[in-house]
Amino acid sequence: MSENGVTQRENPVPGRTIGEHGIVGNLDTTALVASDGTIDFMCWPHMDSPTVFAGLLDPDKGGEFTIEPELDQARTIQLYIPETNILMTRWMSEQGSVELTDFMPHPQTDTRLPASLVRCLRVPRGEVTIRVRCRPRLDYARKIPTTEHYGESVVFHDGPTSLRLGASVPLHCGEGEATAEFVLGQGDTVWFVLCGEEHDPLDVDECVAALEHTAAAWRIWARKSNYRGRWRERVERSALVLKLLTSHRHGSIAAAATFGLPEATGAERNWDYRATWIRDASFTVYAFMRLGYVEEAEHFRKWSEKRIMELGKDAALKIMYALDGSEAAEESTLDHLAGYAGSQPVRIGNAARTQTQLDIFGELMDSLYLANKYGTAMSHAGWEHVRRLVDHVRHHWRDPDEGIWEIRDEPRHFLHSRLMCWVALDRAVRLAHKRSLPAPVVEWTRDRDRIAEDIWTHFRHPEHGHFVQSKGGTDVDAALLMMPLVRFVSATDPVWLSTLDAIRDQLTDDGLVFRYRNADGLEGGDGAFTTCTFWYVECLARAGRLHEAREIMARGVLYSNHLGLFSEELSLRAEPLGNFPQALTHLAFISAAYYLDRQLSNPGGQLWQP
Repeated sequence: MSENGVTQRENPVPGRTIGEHGIVGNLDTTALVASDGTIDFMCWPHMDSPTVFAGLLDPDKGGEFTIEPELDQARTIQLYIPETNILMTRWMSEQGSVELTDFMPHPQTDTRLPASLVRCLRVPRGEVTIRVRCRPRLDYARKIPTTEHYGESVVFHDGPTSLRLGASVPLHCGEGEATAEFVLGQGDTVWFVLCGEEHDPLDVDECVAALEHTAAAWRIWARKSNYRGRWRERVERSALVLKLLTSHRHGSIAAAATFGLPEATGAERNWDYRATWIRDASFTVYAFMRLGYVEEAEHFRKWSEKRIMELGKDAALKIMYALDGSEAAEESTLDHLAGYAGSQPVRIGNAARTQTQLDIFGELMDSLYLANKYGTAMSHAGWEHVRRLVDHVRHHWRDPDEGIWEIRDEPRHFLHSRLMCWVALDRAVRLAHKRSLPAPVVEWTRDRDRIAEDIWTHFRHPEHGHFVQSKGGTDVDAALLMMPLVRFVSATDPVWLSTLDAIRDQLTDDGLVFRYRNADGLEGGDGAFTTCTFWYVECLARAGRLHEAREIMARGVLYSNHLGLFSEELSLRAEPLGNFPQALTHLAFISAAYYLDRQLSNPGGQLWQP
């Protein structure tokens, strides 16, 4: 279930697996909580800051915050408190039970409260001995911090970042760690609070109030959704995940909460997703708008407009930015970390930041079009910069690029990139008409139609006639699934249906959908791409193949973990791989759930239109 479930632990790799985790956060940073109650991944104080816990990437060196109840043969259950990002882990045995509640205070609860990770332990039944160990490793686990008592709390020092741990039970200092061991009887409660050294940890009364107010803030937000369909709980969870990946300070949206988690165990495809990709964030705006979250779309519009207005006269929009809008970090490796299941190198930063990916202009223009259509109109100055962006597309749509999948090979003429250049011009024309904005609409329309003609003429299989991944090639690509979704081609056009069949025959395997099968300049395997499963579902639904769409959807929802969270990719055993949780998959699921539900409830009826 999306709200709760029992973790069925399989260990194809040593240590905790990617899918065994939930996520909590405060719209500034996040933490992953394993099903055994261990926090083994957290960056501090921001999502793109260095880690303070990275045990998921190296159980020995990475650092973690563990809680171990002394219960024989305990069954472990994890669930989210409904309509919130407050996570509960429960241990249940014959002798007793323990309940752990993890959260970060919501920024709207009380601006005076310091950013904190709060952990509450309660014993509903029996008497239980509990051991707690907080072992942070700051600055990507490069050093073991010094520890010292500061009043009743413990401070961890290491260079510019220092943390302070408070608790309602005595804490003991060790080498680079703080520990506690205590016995709780039925109804007893203990609190732990981790925050920056400069702050006093919340006291018990403040913790109780923060939990209550945080739950209320998340519920108020969740109830703004207008989705009431078949997958309501799962859609709600996906929306809450997307919100966690959104910066309340900047309006930017991270692609995922993690770095270094491999797309194939033991391979080299280990990237850092803690940045704002123009593409992924723009798609997220689309998902928010569908659910009625106009405020988030408006916040991102303002963030993206700032990036556009910062451009020099001849500068091009970058494919990604740091969450605060600055330049994304250079790629480097953390050679001291063993990597998840020995998957090296562990990378931070991303070399793709210098790539040319022409599709970003279409995704951004689509999000700006929607935000302007359903939200606040952009300024005159903002529109002038958008016009420059459109002119850039007009002059460069014929160029090869690295494409949506960020190949590290020779640039190619990708259909998806060409398609999104068409979208950029199409949405610019629509926006100019809708808002009566000054623009060379005749020229834009002419170039848009030239791009369409180029796609229909040069991106077809020479024998079978269906669309192909790149100009002059014969391979298909799951990114082609965007063609009917952006309304370039009718979902029932014979050429498109032939393309859909080719994707089914060449890229699907037992309900899993792969991005492509041809070479991309990288070594090592590549898992099935979870996002593509839901693109495929929506394309099937739009094509009227509802029975098949519903069957793939039923499999797809089970590719989430026990909490309804999706990873970037899947192994052939359908085990989560890659960075986690991934925004692109959650938003693709929302879109597929929205469309399929409407089709099943009202076949042939009027649907929401962008």
